[in-house]
Formats: sequence, C-alpha cells, structure tokens
Amino acid sequence: MLEKKRVAVVTSDVPFVKGGHLIIAQSTVKALREYGYEADLILTPQNRFGYQFRAYLATRLTDLGEDGLGRKIHQVISFRFPSFAVKHSCHVCWLNHRMREYYDLWKLLSSQISFKRKLKENLRKIAIHALDTYLLKHNVTRLFAQSKTIQKRLKKWGNIQSEVLYPPPPQRSYYTDSYQNFIFSVSRLHKLKRLDLLIDAFKYVKSKELKAVIIGEGPEKLNLTLKIQKNHLEKRVFLLGTTDEKTVMDHYARCRAVFFAPLREDYGLVTGEAFASRKPVVTTEDSGGPAELVKNIERGYVLEANPRKIAEKLDELAENQDLAETMGKKAFKFISLFTWDKSVENLIVCK
Repeated sequence: MLEKKRVAVVTSDVPFVKGGHLIIAQSTVKALREYGYEADLILTPQNRFGYQFRAYLATRLTDLGEDGLGRKIHQVISFRFPSFAVKHSCHVCWLNHRMREYYDLWKLLSSQISFKRKLKENLRKIAIHALDTYLLKHNVTRLFAQSKTIQKRLKKWGNIQSEVLYPPPPQRSYYTDSYQNFIFSVSRLHKLKRLDLLIDAFKYVKSKELKAVIIGEGPEKLNLTLKIQKNHLEKRVFLLGTTDEKTVMDHYARCRAVFFAPLREDYGLVTGEAFASRKPVVTTEDSGGPAELVKNIERGYVLEANPRKIAEKLDELAENQDLAETMGKKAFKFISLFTWDKSVENLIVCK
C-alpha cells in the first residue's frame, strides 16, 4: 500500500478572532484530505505590537520535518504572516497578507500614534519589510497571492514575484432560497470593514420596504448601534451579533444582495460566498480584492465609497428583483470556475 503524502497547512492564530484566512486554511485541509492527502492544520502565534519578532522566531523554530509519529511531512502550505517563516524543503505560501500596519496601512497607523512611538514603529517596519522579503524570496518554494491586490503589494514592497490563485468559496452548504427585500452583510465589526457606509447609505435609500441585516461582532458594535439610533433606522437596519453558520447561510440564501465594502481588503471571502449563493455584491472601488471579483453591472456594483451613490444602487436592486437574480446567476457561474481540485493541483508541488 502506497504511503499517503502528508501536508501541513500552516497559518497564524489570532486569539478569539476567526478570520477569513483561518476559514480558507481549514477548507484547504478538508480539500487535501478529500483528494487523498493526509493533511493537518498547524497554528502558529501572531503576537501583538512590540512582540512580533517573537512570533517570527517561534514559527521559524517550529519543526515540521516529521509528524508526532516520526513520519515525514512531505510539504508545507503557509498563509498569513508569520506562518511563512516556517522552514521546510517543500514550502508553498498561499499568501493573504503580511502585517498590513507596516505596509498599506502604515499611513493610517502613523497618523494615530505619537512621534516617539512612530520612530520606534518605523524601525520595526524596516526590519519586518526586510524579514518578510527574505522569507518570501528564499524560504518558500512557490508563492501564490490570493488576489491581484496582494500581488501588487508584493511587487511594490519587496519586488517579490508571485502568481495569483484565487481561493474558491470555503466548503460550506451554500444554497439559494429567494431574493427577499433585504441587503445582507456579514463581517467583523471593525473600522476597516466599513459597515458604517451601509448604515449611512440607508439614510438616503428611498425604498421603505428595503432592510439591511448585519451579522458580526467587533469593536465597532457600539458605534454602529449609536449610528443606527441617531438616524432613526432601528426598523430598517438590524445588527444580529454573532450567529451560527446555519443562520449565516440562511441569510445568504434569502437576501436580495450582499454589501461588502472593506477598505483595501486582501481577498475577502464574503464575495465568493455571496456568489456561491447566487447573490450579487455591492462593493466600492477601493475595496481591493472584492472589487477585482465584482465586475460592475455583471456580478454586482463597484461604486465610489459614497453613501448616496450606494443608496441609488440599493434602490435599484430593491425595485428590480429580476436584476438581482440575473447578476446572481452570472456571479455563480463566475465563482464556479474557482474549484478546490484546481487549487490542490496548483498548491501541491512536491508529488
């Protein structure tokens, strides 16, 4: 009997936060197992500001040459920082992002901290740029970016070459039930996810029947709640908090469209999940990965990050269910091109 190839899927763990990268990593493990590989998920630390280098060192010292039974691990597939620091002779990185605060979000970070701390963080930024560049050029066998947005960042910061490989939707039970008159959004409630744009848009939505449902938890929950109350939108915009997967799938299945407009998102699995549920996505020009996937007026709308502009298109969808269905069908056809068998075929480089 031939020995199964063992693959370690590695990503960093953020305590109490289940990010999109983790869901994609879990789906990768499941897909590898379905295609005959022995796969397991390894979580490495991702320490907070001031302790990042400890996480890089701990990851570098993680031994993935053998499993717990002394059997050879044939390949590693890593994801977000600093998981790509792990050492292995056959190492594929399917990158979703480096530490964004030291890259595309540096201006935002530096504008919010003192001059003294800015000097300290700038030194860390320089060191992490050098470390990431070395690891991604010399520590990995093959480098895939999960979107063109990530690919451009790799080129801009480090002149690092990569291939784009979009992740398929996570392996969940997607289905389509109806196109009811509500806009759905599911996300961590964080400033970068910009759920406030959706709430502000509802100040200008003319359709009285259209509602918005937001699922998620996070530090912006109170601010979003106050914004809803301030604008007297309690009967139109609903924050449901954390729910189970069945409830999320149910809302995807029943909504008219999905709103997902984060700031310069790396990939954004919500877009693929909406498409898999045959629903169009309303996003913005500066959303990064989502804007790549949503072709304007084909699979949704790519708009200015302007509440009035967003409201116009939400009204358009509210008034025309057939339009939402047509876009949703095109979205489903598009996302069906991204399959886990193709992903596995690309990711496995050591046969």
